[in-house]
Amino acid sequence: MKFTAGEIEGAYLIEPDRRVDDRGHFARLWCSQELAAHGLNGTIAQINTGVSPRCGTLRGLHYQLAPHAEVKIARCFRGAVFDVAVDLRPGSPTFRRWMGVELTAGNGRLLYVPEGCAHGYLTLTDDVELVYLTSRPYAPEAARGVRYDDPAFGISWPREAVVISQADRNWPLFPA
Repeated sequence: MKFTAGEIEGAYLIEPDRRVDDRGHFARLWCSQELAAHGLNGTIAQINTGVSPRCGTLRGLHYQLAPHAEVKIARCFRGAVFDVAVDLRPGSPTFRRWMGVELTAGNGRLLYVPEGCAHGYLTLTDDVELVYLTSRPYAPEAARGVRYDDPAFGISWPREAVVISQADRNWPLFPA
């Protein structure tokens, strides 16, 4: 697995090493030893999937408060998404910065989102399935979000969001 540091502290783009032959390819998608060797949390408490039938569907930006803060590792298994992490950690050198990567079924890349960062994605095709692993179980009392269009972050989404839940539309603006 190849680990490339992201634009926000502690985030990584992970690219599986594909072994190709006449049968196709084989790749390791998860290795707790390789994650640990990079100082990353390899705990899996939950595996979630999001299926979106329409291009332009936005989910996020979500996170959980401590002590339920979680690492997320996302991979697109069908279609394509623009996957985003936003640093919400006040002491971080990349506080309020964001990074976005295109994850597709074809490129097989994964995004590692550290604790204290919000996560969300915008579908770039119809019929998308995104799977993400979390290091902590979902805790409804700790669940929070920030607005996808919050000027405090200035995220440059690659297309307009056309399907957004009321909850995601109504998250408060991030405190100044």
